Formats: sequence, C-alpha cells, structure tokens
Amino acid sequence: MSSIPIGQRPQTGRQRLVKLFWIGIWLAYLSAPVGDLLHGGHGTTVVVLGWTGLVVFVTWYFALVFRTGRGETNAAVLGSVAALAVQSTVLSLTLGREWLVLFVYVAISSGAALPFRIARLTIPAVSALLTAVAFVVPGGTSFLWGLLFPALLGGFSMTGVRELIRTTIELREARATVAQLAANEERLRLARDLHDLLGHSLSLITLKSELAGRMLPDRPDKAAQQVADIEQVSRQALVDVREAVSGYRRARLSDELAGAQVALTAAGVAADLPPAEPDLTGVPEDSETALAWALREAVTNVVRHSGARRCTVELLRRQTLDGETLELSVQDDGSGGPPGAHGNGLTGLAERLEKAGGTLEAGRSGRGFRLVARAPAGQDPRLGSGA
Repeated sequence: MSSIPIGQRPQTGRQRLVKLFWIGIWLAYLSAPVGDLLHGGHGTTVVVLGWTGLVVFVTWYFALVFRTGRGETNAAVLGSVAALAVQSTVLSLTLGREWLVLFVYVAISSGAALPFRIARLTIPAVSALLTAVAFVVPGGTSFLWGLLFPALLGGFSMTGVRELIRTTIELREARATVAQLAANEERLRLARDLHDLLGHSLSLITLKSELAGRMLPDRPDKAAQQVADIEQVSRQALVDVREAVSGYRRARLSDELAGAQVALTAAGVAADLPPAEPDLTGVPEDSETALAWALREAVTNVVRHSGARRCTVELLRRQTLDGETLELSVQDDGSGGPPGAHGNGLTGLAERLEKAGGTLEAGRSGRGFRLVARAPAGQDPRLGSGA
C-alpha cells in the first residue's frame, strides 16, 4: 500500500484510498445503529428516514475529516461539527439508545478538525451533550459509560495527532529554511573568495602583460621573464579557485605579504612591508585568514585604482580592553578613490572580519587611502583560563 507522509494530504488516488480505508475502519462502531435499522422493528418510513440520516451523517463526517486544513475558517468547521451534533441528537432521540454512538464521531471530528484552543472546549461540550441525551433516551444510561470515555479519549487523542502533524509540517519547513540559508551562505562565501582571488590575480596578470608588451621590442629576455611570471600567477590562480570551490581555501599572511611585494613592485609602487614571516604565535586561524584576505584586497585596490607611488603595510599587536588584537594597516599616497564608495570587496572583508570577531575601517587619510583591519590575536582575557 502507498503510504501517506504524516503532515501531508493525499496526492494520488491510491493515497486517498489508503486514507479512506483507515478512516473507514472506525465505522465498524456504527454496527449498533445499523443493527437497529435492520432488526429494531421500526416501520418502513422510520427505516428509510433512519438510513437517510445515517448516510448524511457519515458523508458529512468524511467530508469534514478529509477537508481539514484546506483553508476553511474555524467558524465554518465549528458549524459543521455543530451540524453533526444536531444530527446525532435528533437520531438518538427519535430512534433510540443505539444511536448514541454517533456522539463519539462528533467528538473525534471536533478534535481532528479544530485547533486545540477550540477543541478543548468543544470535546467536553459534546460529551456533556451525550450525557444529557443519554439520560433522556430510554435505557441510554446503560450505554453512556461505554461511550463517554471513548468520546473524551478519542477527541483529545485526535487533538494530539493534529498537533503532531502541525509540528511535523513546521519542522519540515524549518529544515527547508535552514538548507536554503546554508546554500545562501555557501554562495556568499564562494562569491567572496572568487572576488578576492581573481581580482588580485587578474590585476597582477594585466600588469605583467603590459610590462612584457613594453619590454618585448628591446628586452626580450626580460619580457620572457614577465611571461613566465604570468604563467606562474595564472597556474596559482587556478589552484586557488579550485580550493575555493572545494571549500578548502585558507589564506595565510606570509603568502599574502610575499604576493603583495610582487604585485606592488610590478605596478611600480614602492612597497614598505613587514617581514615576510611575521610572528603569529597564538593568533587564531580565523583571524589570520581574515587579515590575509584584507591585505590581498587592499593591495589589489592600490594596484588597480589608486595611482599611488608608495604603499606602507604595518602589522602590529595591540592590547585593548577586549584582549590582544592584531592590527593590519595599509596606507597609500594615491587618489583615495571616489568618496564614500565601498565596493563588494570591502563589504566582503567587513563580513569576514566580523565573523572572526574583528573590525574594518577604510577611507581617505591625508593624501591617499588607508585601510585598517583588526582581529583577535588570542583569547579574550575576560574569559579567564577556564579553571
């Protein structure tokens, strides 16, 4: 048999048949009123009216249970439950105690179709109506105790099933939302990495291509060296892109300092850089990676946009109230770029540093542009040693 996932409506004819089968099983309890119609000694008119009332009741009950959750208002569902209760009352009073079992179906449909805040009132109300009718119908009290408990238990059990279905649906939607957020985060990471990687590498390739073009007529040996450098940079860019796509790319400050020296020299910018192997003792990997990306982006902007003649890079440890901080500053003497214009690169840097617990400052400074990136260089002293 085709199964129906909990919390989902049947989508195919086979699934509808399965649901109809499981609901239909409980109609076995209607054997009492059916037996009364067949063997109760009623007249033909009463039997016809009884069968008509029973068919209308069962049809209404099935329609109510099948259409639950398809956009009906609570008032419409409550009205349908009330109609079932009226039918049960009329049939029980006119045909006898065997028809009191219909109230159990009214309680169950109330629990299945109404939210708990309403069903917790309607189920006891239906049970109270069952009790009142049972005391009026001759011999009804002998059936009462066998029906009252199933009405209460069945009704409130259906409210539990309804809440389980609702929770399952919400859980499924939340899982889909988390998956979408994870996909968006991965796309954002990939966009940042590709921007930082290709922006730097393509700028360096462009510069070296221009140098090779100028050197080619008079100094072919040096032009050949520039072409060899272009090949090396392009191969490294290909490796970096593959690592970024695979999620294993981690920039290092030592590599970026060496790359900054090459890029600035190729652009004809005098470079004042810290040692190529800085002391990073105790610096978290996230902090080093964020600062390395900041250095790459800053140097790329100097080469591509600034028109600077000199660029100074400093890497300092500072003690702050929030703990020891590693500070990277990149200062050039160029045009400074358009005022207030921060592109995708600086936006991505700010996001990287924020994730690492750091900050980014960038803007005009005197005759040029200055970028300052800060990231934690160790454990926050306010957290203690954990002892």
